[in-house]
Amino acid sequence: MRPLEIADAEAVQQRFPRWEIVRFLSKEIPWPYPADGALAFIRDHALPAMEKETGWHWPIRPKVESEQLVGIISLMDKPGNNRGFWIDPDWQGQGLMLEASSAVTDFWFETLGRPVLQVPKAVANERSRRISERQTMRIVEMCERDYVSGRFPAEVWEITREEWRNRPR
Repeated sequence: MRPLEIADAEAVQQRFPRWEIVRFLSKEIPWPYPADGALAFIRDHALPAMEKETGWHWPIRPKVESEQLVGIISLMDKPGNNRGFWIDPDWQGQGLMLEASSAVTDFWFETLGRPVLQVPKAVANERSRRISERQTMRIVEMCERDYVSGRFPAEVWEITREEWRNRPR
């Protein structure tokens, strides 16, 4: 996977501003999504975080149509919130997000040497919860969080480096 870059902004802008994508994302995401939202995110947030090594962002592209951006996956150096992602609903259910999540989780533990990965998510976000379940993560906290679509019960999922290394494959 190659890192996110400014050239990806147009593709992100075309795919991202859909209610079924943003509804369980952080309330910090502007909604309705502005016409320059993707450019502003990449230019003002993603690229500076990658430069400072406090965030890592990659476009998700299917192998069969490798020029087509269908989502983004990110790692963040934030307590309690280390990984986030979105994918175009037309591309869900094909294993792309599980594959991308596994690749970036390996990066988190093996390249960055981090001891634990924590991932918050809305309880109602079933597809995201299934990714964490399949990666043998466990719930370590129940809380409420604010999302684009409102305040909902949430969970923080966690896995340690040793658990990741020893998980059944």
